[in-house]
Amino acid sequence: MAKDQQIPFYYYPLGLVLKGLSLLPLPVLYLLSDLLYFIVYHVVGYRKKVVLTNLRNSFPKKSEEEIQSIAKAFYQQFADIVVEILKLRSMNREEMERRIVFANQEVLDDFVKRGTPVITMGSHSCNWEWVLSAGAVQFDFPAEGVYKPLNNPFFEDFMLRTRSRLGARLIKMKDTLRDFAANRKVPRVIAMLSDQTPLKSEITFWTTFLNQDTPFYEGAEKLAKKFKYPVLFLDIKRTNRGYYTLTFEVISDGTSDAVPITEIFARKLEAAIRRAPADYLWTHKRWKHKRPEVAS
Repeated sequence: MAKDQQIPFYYYPLGLVLKGLSLLPLPVLYLLSDLLYFIVYHVVGYRKKVVLTNLRNSFPKKSEEEIQSIAKAFYQQFADIVVEILKLRSMNREEMERRIVFANQEVLDDFVKRGTPVITMGSHSCNWEWVLSAGAVQFDFPAEGVYKPLNNPFFEDFMLRTRSRLGARLIKMKDTLRDFAANRKVPRVIAMLSDQTPLKSEITFWTTFLNQDTPFYEGAEKLAKKFKYPVLFLDIKRTNRGYYTLTFEVISDGTSDAVPITEIFARKLEAAIRRAPADYLWTHKRWKHKRPEVAS
């Protein structure tokens, strides 16, 4: 956590404003979301070129009218996610349990009851920030998540407090291996967002994903095979504004090193995105790296 003395004093008024806004009911915050959508999409055009390029390359058979419609819906959902993350700063356990439903929690429970940690591989789909907190509220075992700290000390402190306030434990990405080794026999669920773009120097895996050569981190796969942990894909569906249903799908039961965990994750994620393309995060330059040509 960022120490208070590291946060410039001029951020404190912003902190009070954000905390105050988070106390508003979600129906009121969605009015703010509607305004934010109008500004971001119609006025500023935030990363619109990146979003449209990503969508056109990912869905080459869709018409331009369909692409524009998905982009518009994405920005509406994106604005909702912003205010929903803000609401997490003050949301109580009852509301979190009401808004996030685990459709088949028994799949996860069965593995944890065997006394083993379980890795879940998720993505930047729907509201990924609520998922870990929902697990902390609803599971009978620890819910932990691997994260990459933010560079800005104010937002790092704000997000760390927000993500952990309902009981979730956060593990810094650089401390992941050490944490796994120290707690290798602790029954728990460890959430990993596995769809980020690796640094060019860290790319070890390529696959075809949404019609494009795409690199993925193999961190979850390497950790799962090293420690013999089961791996589950976490599929999240938006059922209504501010309501989500999560489903676990088994990728590996942890008994075989032959399971291509990262490849299976990519295929399951691709199917989820095709089902509801507007719910995925399209503002990132996901395909900024090019696959090296293999010498003949």
